Amino acid sequence: MGQAGKALRQVLEAYGISQSSLAAALGVERPIVFRWFHEHTDPTAETVAGIVKVLEQINSTAAKEFIKLYLCDLTQDREISLITDTPYELPQSKTVNISVLSGLFTNTTNSYKYLFFLSLLDILKRREFEILSPISFREIIIEMLANAWYPHTYFKLSFGTQDKIAEKLDSLKLEISEPILKFTDTDKKLLRKTIGNQDIDDIITFIRRYVPFRLVRPFFEQELRGLKDSEVDQKIPGLSREQFEVKKPLYCFDASLYKDCKSIILHSEWVSYIEANYSIIRAWASWEWLKYMQKRNPNIPAVANKLFPPHERGRLNQQKSYWKLILTKTDIKCIYSNQPVYADSFSLDHYLPWSFVAHDQPWNLIPTFPEVNSSKSNHIPNNNYFDKFVSLQHLGLFILQRNLSKQQWSNYVESYINDLRIIKEDNLLDLQILKSAYELTLTPLISIALGQGFTKWSYR
Repeated sequence: MGQAGKALRQVLEAYGISQSSLAAALGVERPIVFRWFHEHTDPTAETVAGIVKVLEQINSTAAKEFIKLYLCDLTQDREISLITDTPYELPQSKTVNISVLSGLFTNTTNSYKYLFFLSLLDILKRREFEILSPISFREIIIEMLANAWYPHTYFKLSFGTQDKIAEKLDSLKLEISEPILKFTDTDKKLLRKTIGNQDIDDIITFIRRYVPFRLVRPFFEQELRGLKDSEVDQKIPGLSREQFEVKKPLYCFDASLYKDCKSIILHSEWVSYIEANYSIIRAWASWEWLKYMQKRNPNIPAVANKLFPPHERGRLNQQKSYWKLILTKTDIKCIYSNQPVYADSFSLDHYLPWSFVAHDQPWNLIPTFPEVNSSKSNHIPNNNYFDKFVSLQHLGLFILQRNLSKQQWSNYVESYINDLRIIKEDNLLDLQILKSAYELTLTPLISIALGQGFTKWSYR
C-alpha cells in the first residue's frame, strides 16, 4: 500500500503542484488525493495512468519523474494500466551512444530482446558490475527463463501469439515444491538452480540463434544496410569485435564466427554508464517491457505487478482486523467448508486469486480456514460459491457500518465504491444492488482468468 502515493507525494512537493489542482484536473474530490498523498490508499491502475496524463499537462518533467519513481523497482507490488506512451528519457553520456540504446526495442515483435536485456541488467547487478569474465549465453538464457517464469507460470500472462518462450518453459516441466502462493524467490536463486539442472541445450540453441546478435544490430546499421537477415547475423560477431572501441557496441562476442560464439563481453564504458544510472535504466527497460506486455494482455488487471518476482506480500493485518471485529459481532460459516469461523483462528482468502488480481482490496477478501485457503491456492471458486460470497460480504459491510466511525467506514468502503462502481455508500447495504455490482465486476474477470489458464475449484 502507498507505492504510487509515495511517488506522487515526492513529485507534488518537488514541483510545487498542489493536491487541490491535481484533484480538480482529475475530476476527483481533494480528500481522495489527500489519502494517496499520505499513503492511506493507493490509486487504482486506471487512475495511475490518469495521473500521468494530468501531470503531463501540468508539467511534463513532473510526469516523467512520477513514472521514474513509480517504476524504478518493479519487484515491489504496484500496478499501472498503460494508456499513455510517455517517452522515457535516458541520461545523456559523452562516452557511449545513448540514442542507439534508446532504440533497442524499436519494432520488437517478441519478448526475447526485453528478457535478454533485463537479464543482462540482473546479472550485472549480481556481479556488482564486474566484467573481467565474459557472460555465457547459457547464464543469460537461464536468467531469461527465470524472469519469464513469473509472468507465465505464476500469473499466466501471454507473451504473444508467435512467441515461444512460454512453450520452452512448459517443455522443462519445472517442479517447484513450495506452494505457489507462498513461493518467494525474489532473487531467483531457486529458479536459476532448478532451470540450470535441466537439459536446456535445445532452448539455448533456439534463443542464441538470433537474439544476442539482433540486440546489438542497431550499433552497425550503416555496415549492415542492404544485407539479408541471414547475412546480418553472420556478420555481426566480426563487426562487434573489429569496431569494439570505435562504435562501442553494448557488447561484442567471444568469437568472430557466428557458429563459434558462446558468450558476450560487455564494453567497459557501457558498464560504467549502467552502473552510474542503474535505477533509471532499469525503470526505462521495465517501462518498455510493460508496454509490450500490456499490448498482449489488454484485458488483464495489474499487468505491472505481474512482470517480475513478487515482492513479499503484506500480512493483511488491517484487513484482518476488520473481519476480526465482524466475527466478534456475529456467527459466520466458511463459504467453502460450511464450518464455523472464529475470530482467533482464521485466514483471509482472495476470492479471485491474488495471482490474477494482484491486489488485497477488501471487496475480494473473506475469512476461511488456513487449510481451506491452502487447498484453494490460486484457483477460481466454482459458481455455486458466488451467492454465499456476496452474502458474506454484505453481512460484513452491514456490521462494520454500525460499528465504525463515519470516517473509518468511508475509508473501508472506498475500494468497493471505486472498483465495483457503486454510486453511493448506502447502496452497499442493499443486497441486490451489491450482488448486481459483483456480477458485473466478477463475471468478465472470471472469464478472462479462465481464458488465461486459471482453473475452477471446489472444496473436497
